[in-house]
Amino acid sequence: MNWTEITVSVPQKDTETAAAIANMTVPYGIYIEDYSDMEAEAIEIAHIDLIDEALKKRDRSRSIIHIYISECDNVSEALSFLKERLTAENIDFKTETVGVNDSDWNENWKKYFKCTEIGERLTIVPSWERYDNKDNRILLHIDPGAAFGTGTHATTCLCLNMLEKYVKNGDKMLDIGCGSGILAIASVLLGAKSAVGVDIDAQSVKTAGENAEINGISDKTQFIVGDLAEKVQGRFNIVCANIVADVIIKLFSTVKDYMTENGVLITSGIIDIRESDVLKAAEENGLKILQAEKKDNWCALVLSAKQ
Repeated sequence: MNWTEITVSVPQKDTETAAAIANMTVPYGIYIEDYSDMEAEAIEIAHIDLIDEALKKRDRSRSIIHIYISECDNVSEALSFLKERLTAENIDFKTETVGVNDSDWNENWKKYFKCTEIGERLTIVPSWERYDNKDNRILLHIDPGAAFGTGTHATTCLCLNMLEKYVKNGDKMLDIGCGSGILAIASVLLGAKSAVGVDIDAQSVKTAGENAEINGISDKTQFIVGDLAEKVQGRFNIVCANIVADVIIKLFSTVKDYMTENGVLITSGIIDIRESDVLKAAEENGLKILQAEKKDNWCALVLSAKQ
C-alpha cells in the first residue's frame, strides 16, 4: 500500500490543539516532533545528557506533526480539513506533502470509497458508484472532492446516525463547519424542510453546493462562507457541529441563539480525552445532554437548551 505523508508545522504553544485536529484525519495516530524541552526529556526518557549537535540546532519554537494517509483515503479531503480547522483556531501553520502527486489524489482514493449503509435508512453513495437499492433506502449521493465529509469517518457517521433519529418532517437545520455538505444534505433527505451550511473554507462551500445539486435539493439548501454562525439568521430545530472540542466549547456560549425552544444540538469531532471538558462546558452553558455515543476514539453528543 502507498502512503502520503502530510507534515504540519505549528508554533510550539499550539501543538496540543493542532495535534487534536490532526488526529481527526486518521484512525491510527500521528507522530509529533517537539524539541522545546529536549534536555529535560533526554534525561527523563532516555536517561542521557549527551545530545547530538544537529538536534540542538532544531527549531524549538515550532512543532512538526506528521500524518500518514493511506492510498484508500482522500488526501485532499484531509488537507482541506486540516487547513480549515487550523485556520478556525487562528493557528499559524504550514503544510507539506510527500508521496502521491497532487494530480492523483482525487482519483487514487476513489477505488476504496464505496457505498456505505448508515443506520436503518440512509446509504452514502459516491457519485461515481451504483447502488442496488433493494431495501428502498434513502440515497445520499456525494462527491467530497477536497472537502471533509465522506460519511466514513467516525465523527460523520455518528452525526448521521443521530440525524436519522432526531430530524422530523418540516425541520429547519443548521450545519456549522459543513465541509462537503453531507450532514445538511442528509437532513433534507431525511425530511427537513431546509438546511443552511456554513464553513470557513470557500472551496468546501462550493463543493457542498455541488453535492446538493447532485441530490436534487439545491432549492432547499444554502451554503455560506463564514466563521461559525456569524452570518446566520433565524432559529433552527436541528443544529449540527462536527468540528473540534475547543471550537465546540466556544460555540456553546452562543448556540442557543440559533436554536428553537425544542431544538437540539448534534455535535461531534470530540476526541475521547476531551469529552469531560466538553461535558463540563455544556453544563456551564445550560445545555442538557440527551444522548451520548462513541465510535472508535470519538464522542458525539445530542444536547438540548431546554432544561
